[in-house]
Amino acid sequence: MTMHHLAPEQSSEPIFLADAEFRRAREISAGLIAESADELDRIFLSVGKAGCCLLLTDADGVALERRGAATDDQDFRQLGLWSGAVWSEASVGTNGIGTALADERCVTIYRDQHFFSSNINLCCTTAPIRDHLGHVTGALDISTCRDDVNDLTFSMLTQAVRDAAQRIEGNLFRRAFPGARILMLPSGHSATLSLLAVDQDDIILGATRAARQALRLDDAHLAAGIPASDALREERHDKGAELADAERAALRRVLSRADGNVTKAASLLGISRATLHRKMKKLAVH
Repeated sequence: MTMHHLAPEQSSEPIFLADAEFRRAREISAGLIAESADELDRIFLSVGKAGCCLLLTDADGVALERRGAATDDQDFRQLGLWSGAVWSEASVGTNGIGTALADERCVTIYRDQHFFSSNINLCCTTAPIRDHLGHVTGALDISTCRDDVNDLTFSMLTQAVRDAAQRIEGNLFRRAFPGARILMLPSGHSATLSLLAVDQDDIILGATRAARQALRLDDAHLAAGIPASDALREERHDKGAELADAERAALRRVLSRADGNVTKAASLLGISRATLHRKMKKLAVH
């Protein structure tokens, strides 16, 4: 209240960006919008007819995209659940979107938990969305002003939002590393997405926030080019065997592409059939 100089009872008409500002916000978050579209559509098919509204926001709480039934448009527009509206804590106090962004965690805000009295009919559940660097880049929110929403129903909506946000994060991560091999790390927590992007030489190009925490990686490690096998602590009995292992793996890949035909594999490698046979014998490739 003191920090943002807001009062619960003050007039709180929704705040909307000017058209030019809104277009600029969408341009900046074009990747987020593109990678979220399918998830917004999918969730809306499940909850749209139940009086729910979906909002995708940027890191400043600006609603970039929305999904809602046409019959509910007037109510949601008046409440500010509309494209271009600003839902930061600095603008409207405690609310699902602003609080999730500020705290960088999933939150659920029931009716009178909202700061402004004009929002006390709303129930909101929101999950932050992180980019490929682990930074919060936006949020996904489901809101409803229906009186008959019970705890069970809303817990299901909360899980749907979290799952969708996680899938969007995966989309953003893959988008950031288009040519990389994506590895999923085992995780005991279903709410986290532990992914590594690895190049053809086994060097880690990127890691999600959960993967960074699990493997104790930071920007310095990634900039230095740490091998995935080192980060994953894959123990080797013979440290000097790495070159032989790499050569063996290369031969196996070529033989696979040649369907096991040694003559064809030798041609692909640009060496003689006899040379390939010697290498295969030396490296125990059968």
